Amino acid sequence: MSNVNSNGVHAVVVAYHSAMELARCLAGLEGYLPVTVVDNSSSREVAMVAMRRGASYVDVGRNEGFAAGVNIALRRIGSGRADVLVLNPDAAISHRDVQELVRFLHLPENSRVAATAPRLVAGTGTEQRVVWPFPTPARMCAEAVGLGRLPARRTFVVGAVMLLRREAIEDVGTFDERFFLYAEEADWQRRAVVRGWRSAICASAVAEHRGGGASVSERRRETLFHAAQETYIRKWYGQSGWLLYRMAAMSGAALRAVVLSGERRHAAARRLLLYARGPRHCAVLGSE
Repeated sequence: MSNVNSNGVHAVVVAYHSAMELARCLAGLEGYLPVTVVDNSSSREVAMVAMRRGASYVDVGRNEGFAAGVNIALRRIGSGRADVLVLNPDAAISHRDVQELVRFLHLPENSRVAATAPRLVAGTGTEQRVVWPFPTPARMCAEAVGLGRLPARRTFVVGAVMLLRREAIEDVGTFDERFFLYAEEADWQRRAVVRGWRSAICASAVAEHRGGGASVSERRRETLFHAAQETYIRKWYGQSGWLLYRMAAMSGAALRAVVLSGERRHAAARRLLLYARGPRHCAVLGSE
């Protein structure tokens, strides 16, 4: 199968078990786009789904993480004119909406857009937030006192469904494999901003994103998410930036644990304990 289709797009899906979710994801792309499935779970079921849907299949042999999985696919795709559509296996997008993303990315006024994402809706039809401010110690301080929704000058789009411009990939490079799961797309887009690129949402395209498709518990996903935030802050703001971010996160969680009730109070208490212990430390130990 050619790496470049008529639309100049190659799709990449990094899978970890969840073969049924993957089948649903690939159904909307079958026959329209070349797809590479990178399997971090060495799952026979995942392999069967990929091959049945006409996708190229790569068995990594062990769980290397999402960023490493994308990079494996990017190396297989190689250089050329193909933009890259990165999808989570728990997301689904139609061919029409892929075409809309491509059209939007290549509008003359978007020549410096490195990454674009569609609107995302949950299985219930609820719209999900796509554009987020880059994490910073200052923003975490604002969030701790209830000002986390302040407008941001620089933003990124979430990576559940994300179209990356080929020229931007060649300029910015591949994903940072220190990010095992979460924040890898924020880091890549932050590197793109440094090089004069930007990100944008394509409001005329929509995809469904169920969320939580990886075969891990919700509590484990939360730990991995905050561990990725620690990696991101340490990378961009150093040890002092991480100390400020961590103290702000703990202060905000402690405040919410006092003023909230029920499950929200318990969630705040868990976050306080997580940051007190250190998210990356907890992720390595598997403690939550």
